[in-house]
Amino acid sequence: MTLYVPGRLLEQIWAHAEASYPEEGAGVLLGSVEGEERWAKQLLPFANHFAPESRHNRYLIDPRDMLRAEEEAERLGLDVIGVFHSHPGHPARPSEFDREWALPWYSYVITSVQGGKAVESRSWRLTADRQQMQEEPLQVQQDQLT
Repeated sequence: MTLYVPGRLLEQIWAHAEASYPEEGAGVLLGSVEGEERWAKQLLPFANHFAPESRHNRYLIDPRDMLRAEEEAERLGLDVIGVFHSHPGHPARPSEFDREWALPWYSYVITSVQGGKAVESRSWRLTADRQQMQEEPLQVQQDQLT
């Protein structure tokens, strides 16, 4: 599988990650699935609802926000295809906590934020046996003016 993300959406992910620093920022990706390809079309950034003392290395999207994301996706004729979150001061790879809470049908875009600046984003998928996160290609698309 490959995840395609328009450049403007990646810029929004990075802006949310930087604004959330030194805490983790998170949100939901809306888009479509076409065979082995996933196409991000819109994102919904959300507040981190994890306990304040742990927000520097944990995130929690409120279930009401997830419901709102599902409703917005349906309204737009899209699907919830993934989750994005940041890792302040850490690499753009999943932690064991990320693996434990991941769902196998989502893409997980993780952005490394170093010193308040986003430096890298990578996408991951949980394997069907839930044993590991495997990196999936993340293709940034140039935005088309139409």
